[in-house]
Amino acid sequence: MRITKYSILTFLLISVFCFQIKAQTRNPRYAEYINKYNSLAIEQMKLHKIPASITLAQGLLESGAGMSELARKSNNHFGIKCGSGWRGRSVKHDDDARNECFRAYRNPIDSYEDHSQFLVNGSRYAFLFKLSTTDYKGWAHGLKKAGYATDPTYAYKLIDLIESYNLHKYDKQGVYSKRQLSRKPWLLNPHPVFIANDRAYVLARSGDTFEMLAKELGISRRNLIGYNELYPEYKLQEGDILYLKAKRKKALSPYKIYIVEDGDSMYSISQRYAMKLKNLYKLNKKDPDYMPQVGDTLRLR
Repeated sequence: MRITKYSILTFLLISVFCFQIKAQTRNPRYAEYINKYNSLAIEQMKLHKIPASITLAQGLLESGAGMSELARKSNNHFGIKCGSGWRGRSVKHDDDARNECFRAYRNPIDSYEDHSQFLVNGSRYAFLFKLSTTDYKGWAHGLKKAGYATDPTYAYKLIDLIESYNLHKYDKQGVYSKRQLSRKPWLLNPHPVFIANDRAYVLARSGDTFEMLAKELGISRRNLIGYNELYPEYKLQEGDILYLKAKRKKALSPYKIYIVEDGDSMYSISQRYAMKLKNLYKLNKKDPDYMPQVGDTLRLR
């Protein structure tokens, strides 16, 4: 067959058209979920050697991109049932049968970690960990073979999600050259980024300083301190929440009030809900010297 300029142009036009059609059919809710949780999936991959693409695809499929009742009310993103060894919180939910027992979590982070532990500690999944973290097809078919789901097309659904949303690119995260690591050592173990009140944040680790985090996150030390309403001499503690952008004036709409618990302070509450400290005082008509007591009710918006 003779290849002409016309046939090449036709092929290119058809390719562009097909790409545009595929892009238009992408679910924006799925894209939002991927943007929100890809760093968490990558972190789990580094810790447990489970492909980030597989974790994200399972999260999308099992939770309906975070919109299922289990995900919204119980933070269960992977449809994991209680099982005989589960000692945590649980909820009843109709699935293969009525009122089945499903695991419930405090937050999506716990759900992602438990999903990893579920696979790591399940003997029937042991063979999967002999596969490469870039072999998403092998993992998808392996999960179906091991009985993760009863749907006969489960593996193909995972693969379709991975390829449609280019999730396999996350499986290559964390592979850096020696030269890159010598210049930016944090690349080997970057801080995962989470979201609260539409504001990105990281959790400080032991030994972190404002200078180290500013270099890693690409923002100035001054802004990092200012966004989090701290002072330059403050020594970061493990678990401190650090926002990468100025906090908002009020919490998200689902969070209208907060009941003070043991160990809470006005500052810790403002950090938890990504709202400015002065606005928390103002909303509740409290003076700066107010100290919250266990059981106090505070407005968040």
